[in-house]
Amino acid sequence: MIFRQLIEPDSCTYTYLLACSDNRQALLVDPVLETVDRDLAVLQELDLQLAFTLETHIHADHITSAARLRSLIGCRIAYPATDMPATADVAVSEVDPLHLGTLTIQPLFTPGHTDGHHSYLIDNSCGGRVLSGDALLIDGCGRTDFQGGSAETLFQSVHDKIFSLPDDTLVYPGHDYNNRRVSSVGQERARNPRLGGGKTLDEFVAIMAGLNLPSPKKLDVAVPANKRCGISER
Repeated sequence: MIFRQLIEPDSCTYTYLLACSDNRQALLVDPVLETVDRDLAVLQELDLQLAFTLETHIHADHITSAARLRSLIGCRIAYPATDMPATADVAVSEVDPLHLGTLTIQPLFTPGHTDGHHSYLIDNSCGGRVLSGDALLIDGCGRTDFQGGSAETLFQSVHDKIFSLPDDTLVYPGHDYNNRRVSSVGQERARNPRLGGGKTLDEFVAIMAGLNLPSPKKLDVAVPANKRCGISER
């Protein structure tokens, strides 16, 4: 497997490139519109063909480059079935994973940040990795106050679907605002200040209720565009 973690600095969004080293087919998880040229350059450098883009959820802080990449190179657009826009090509779910050569990308339904959020488990000979999107961040988690979010649901999702994985499963988040790149299930279960260390559901709900976060700067343009695979309103 070929694996790269790439960052868009304005929104601190991580994009993940995964590829099968046998057939050179690749996918990008959560690609960002502003980094199309960078992503194409990385694909060319590694001699990879982009087969799919794949989203963890409908993002509110950036616009996906899915539609732009499809128009440029003909890749297919995959979304969780729960969030799939009419303009996407492939629906994925826990019962319908995405295959890329010898790789299997196993969706995990992890709602709570949004009502359709999915994480992705990649299990291989080097040990498991979970791309946790905004469900679980390093020492944190995504907000739960819009887009069908629910603190109660997120708590259950993380505990049932991510904290139930082996301790040494690597956690690659959708964002980090302190230049951190990777954690592990064991570390987050033990010391995540919102969800780990034995925090109860009531404690977590109280933490999330007290955040009082401002709306994402791109909320009004990003959500509508991402419901069309990154195509902005004319």
